Amino acid sequence: MCGLAGQALRQGTTPDAGVLQAMTQALAHRGPDGSGLHVADNVGLAHTRLAIIDLATGDQPLFAGAAALVANGEVYNYLELREQYQLACNTGSDCEPPLHLYRRDGLEGYAAAMRGMYAVALHDRHARRLVLTRDPFGIKPLYIAPIPGGIAFASEPRAFLDAGLVAPRVRQEARDELLQLQFTTGAETIFEGIRRVLPGESVVVADGAIVERHRRAALPEGGPEPVTEEDALARFDKAFEDSVRLHQRSDVPYGLFLSGGIDSGAVLTMMARLNDRPVRAFTARFDVPGAADEHAAAQAAAEAVGARHVTLTVSEADVWRHLPQIVAAMDDPAADYAIIPSWFLARRAREEVKVVLSGEGGDELLGGYGRYRSAMRPWWLGGRQPRATGSFDHVKDVLRTPPSTWRDGIAAAEAAAASPGRTRLMAAQAADIAEWLPNDLLLKLDRCLMAHAVEGRTPFLDPGVAEACWRLPDALKVRGRTGKWLMRAWLARHLPASRPFAPKQGFTVPVAAWIAGVGDRLGPLVAAQPGVAEVARPDRVVSLFRHAAGDKHRGFAAWHLLFYALWHRAHVERAPVQGDVWEVLGAR
Repeated sequence: MCGLAGQALRQGTTPDAGVLQAMTQALAHRGPDGSGLHVADNVGLAHTRLAIIDLATGDQPLFAGAAALVANGEVYNYLELREQYQLACNTGSDCEPPLHLYRRDGLEGYAAAMRGMYAVALHDRHARRLVLTRDPFGIKPLYIAPIPGGIAFASEPRAFLDAGLVAPRVRQEARDELLQLQFTTGAETIFEGIRRVLPGESVVVADGAIVERHRRAALPEGGPEPVTEEDALARFDKAFEDSVRLHQRSDVPYGLFLSGGIDSGAVLTMMARLNDRPVRAFTARFDVPGAADEHAAAQAAAEAVGARHVTLTVSEADVWRHLPQIVAAMDDPAADYAIIPSWFLARRAREEVKVVLSGEGGDELLGGYGRYRSAMRPWWLGGRQPRATGSFDHVKDVLRTPPSTWRDGIAAAEAAAASPGRTRLMAAQAADIAEWLPNDLLLKLDRCLMAHAVEGRTPFLDPGVAEACWRLPDALKVRGRTGKWLMRAWLARHLPASRPFAPKQGFTVPVAAWIAGVGDRLGPLVAAQPGVAEVARPDRVVSLFRHAAGDKHRGFAAWHLLFYALWHRAHVERAPVQGDVWEVLGAR
């Protein structure tokens, strides 16, 4: 895991080394183990390194002939690529084989060969072009911004802001999405002038302008295919074992985020099968009486496989002390309350490991969410559209103007996902994989872990696992009121101590309870923030926080406003975020 940045300008123009250094400094948290800078002709490449594979010779940029490359992430099949194509590599880096494959097979050949999570910037001096490529699921981030004379690119929007290349102006449409959905959709970010390279997209830049775009799909084409449960279990076992084996490739210690749920339990089971030493597992819980969490289930699963298990208790005092830093990590904002345990777990895990595996993607690939069961039913049988209402649809008269276009991005994703042959379930899954997964779950994982220089890996989000799972019949994903049927059946055989068919309590973060306890004090501070005052009625905000107790809708609406107030303070007002919530929001 690393950070990359750079510029591709018009011919005859040389990138400013000072600007590249400023972008590099903005990404230093992503790669504390080293940095590299390369300027050739009209292209500049910058890199910050978190050393995971080939600690001795894997510094970037990497070079081959007239081509240079910087990358963020991991190409897990690098050893297979070397052997299959007999590549003469100069380093042991996982990112060097793609450089040679590009020179051998061109853009589409090199992009199709990579198996992993990656954002790549490759400068081809002979062809006078820059190629930017992102992995198909969007596990690793990559952003572009038009600047005078060309294009800038970086792993995080803060690199453009810190270098003065883009002004921090908020797009109203994306702000409304954030408040209603908790994340933003599509290529456009919340900042005017900053765009995402889409998952699976390759962008070609020549003479300072984008001249080509190509897209690699994350999911196999077609609808469900006939397969028995036994064959599906065998297919899943083989694909998942292969994926976890590849995701464990590392020259540094690695571990697992274990929630107590089905997805991370499956990863734990496979890691225990493949490792001679005990798996290092990390679980979060909260100090609120009655808070819904599954740390007891996580402990039972860890004990069953002999894992070294660490349970971290996150207190309310910890949250108020560190929340400004946590939110500041989310420069591309996602107001998912799971950023809180993710950030604290990453900080704790960094004491022992530099890499953690996690269960992101299991719900999306195997049908785990309750909203999928609803989407499978026609409306006359009680079915309803996922995300039909937003957070502030349940809380009236708080926002100055009710958002009217906040669902446009999700609607576009749903329309694209409903391709011929797909069932209602598959369409709902595909829409989540296109938007919710990269722009909320994976964004959260990337930013919270990289804030502590920890690499997060997601073995469910692998082409082989997708091939094994995506086209399963609906009944092997959802059966009655039970989602992820196939994974539960697999766990029942391989880790019965996880009790995969038992009713689950679920994992939630008690933000509503925390806010309710300090609502009288916190509400006026949030209401007074410029970002919040622009969109919400101050008196209604104060009332919302004062009466957040006992009403989940009010509690989550209050959380979204608190998140936005802190995010706006850090990334639009560009104010320091040293101190606790009270100090940061009260500093004027």
